Amino acid sequence: MSHAPRAAIDGPPAPPPRPPFTAETAARKVKLAEDAWNSRDPERVALAYTEDSEWRNRGEFLRGREAIKAFLRRKWAKELDYRLMKELWAFTSHRISVRFEYEWHDDEGEWFRSHGNEHWEFDDDGLMRRRDASINDIPIREEDRRYR
Repeated sequence: MSHAPRAAIDGPPAPPPRPPFTAETAARKVKLAEDAWNSRDPERVALAYTEDSEWRNRGEFLRGREAIKAFLRRKWAKELDYRLMKELWAFTSHRISVRFEYEWHDDEGEWFRSHGNEHWEFDDDGLMRRRDASINDIPIREEDRRYR
């Protein structure tokens, strides 16, 4: 049995999907985004966006990676124990739409489930240059959580 590191056995990780997307690469892009957001690491998440990426998140408008990182730090300071699920909804050559749900609690221990849709547009290198997100929050009981 080999004791070589896994990367040495399997080779380097596959590069992130780039446009034009197929059903397979769009689904992989969504899964990579879900994994990154569930890390709750603003630095990691921000690497998926162009330097001048434009966002609409609810009623907030952002531009650029630094603004995205600041937003994510604020978000995860408020939305504690955040856990997300994303699902591919539709795609074209350079765009992907997803539906998502995530659960979190506030600093008083009240749980919420947030539902929404995101529309993503990518540059030729596979970095997201635009993100539009519409999100609604509903209070839930801790025992009604779906994502743990």
